[in-house]
Amino acid sequence: MTDPVKTAQLQFWRGNFGNDYIGRNSASDEQLRARVALWAKIMDSLTGAPPSSILEVGSNIGNNLRALHTLTGAEMFALEPNAEARKVLVDDGVVPAKNALDGLAAAIPLADGAVDMAFTSGVLIHIHPDQLPASIEEIHRVARRYIVCIEYFSDKPEMIPYRGHDDRLFKRDFGGLYLDRFPDLQLLDYGFAWKRVTGLDNLTWWLFEKRP
Repeated sequence: MTDPVKTAQLQFWRGNFGNDYIGRNSASDEQLRARVALWAKIMDSLTGAPPSSILEVGSNIGNNLRALHTLTGAEMFALEPNAEARKVLVDDGVVPAKNALDGLAAAIPLADGAVDMAFTSGVLIHIHPDQLPASIEEIHRVARRYIVCIEYFSDKPEMIPYRGHDDRLFKRDFGGLYLDRFPDLQLLDYGFAWKRVTGLDNLTWWLFEKRP
């Protein structure tokens, strides 16, 4: 299997393209409100006690975590391979320095069940299919109770050219992938964020709970 630390995708995001993405990813107030609305729907679908700790895998500058800060007092963690993005996360107070983790989805530097909820948003689509099983295994491992997946959807795996690059964006049924791979997951809810209405990308989301 390809060494996850040396994949072309990871080096892509650690380098200049990842640095440039920070500027393109800066959310307007309108987009932040849209993310708050999206997360409010997701959090309303939780069962039992809300999560007291939340990890975003591939956070960039933490726009999702910023939205979650308005909805919950949970301790936030961010896993992000780009050093400039991690600096913004800490400087802006999105997460404390100790919770701004350098790493990638296929090798999360946290213990089993370390957080109540782990999620990705527009991240699995950028992971090469060869590394995707290891990545969701790690997300499943560190999530004690909930997993949220917010990604582009396709009913069949496909590669989409991304800003002039091949092998940098992949669409598929990520929710089905989770359910097929992990028998202990139960689907609590799913939905769609329509770009025309929300101003966000056309995103499909799934909320899973780990059951004994």
